[in-house]
Amino acid sequence: MFTTPKKRPFIKMAALSTLIADDVEITGDLVFSGGMRIDGRVRGDVTGRAGADAAPTLLVLSAKGCIEGRVHTGDAVINGTVVGDLDIEQRLELQSDARVTGTIHYRQLQMDVGATVQGQLVRVEAAAAADNVVDLVADKAGAGADRR
Repeated sequence: MFTTPKKRPFIKMAALSTLIADDVEITGDLVFSGGMRIDGRVRGDVTGRAGADAAPTLLVLSAKGCIEGRVHTGDAVINGTVVGDLDIEQRLELQSDARVTGTIHYRQLQMDVGATVQGQLVRVEAAAAADNVVDLVADKAGAGADRR
C-alpha cells in the first residue's frame, strides 16, 4: 500500500570503457571518449571527447581517486579529490566524499551532503539556437523612418 519511491540516478552510468585502477598513477594529460572511471591518481588535464555517436562523455572519480589538473567532460560523477577547474558540459554529481578545489562550470548540479567545494560554482546556460535570433535594431530603424 505504501511504498517509498526509488531514487533515480541523476546521471545514468553508461558502460565505462576505461578504468584507471587505484594503484595506477598517470603524469600527463589524458584524453578519453565514452566513459572512464578513475580510482587512481592523474597529474594532468583530463578531457572527454564525444565519439561518433555524439553522446556526452562520462567521467567517474571514485572516493579513492585524485585528479590534479583541469577536467573537461560531458557528464561527471565526482566522489574523490580534484585540484583544478571543472568544466562540465551537462550534468555534474558531487557525491558525499567529493573534495574540489577550483572553479566549477556546470549546466546541472547535484551535490550530496558532505561534498566540499573551495572555489566558485558557475552555472552555464544552454546556448540559444541560432534560428531564434531576431535583429531588432533593423526593425527599429525602419520604424523610425516611417514616423517622419
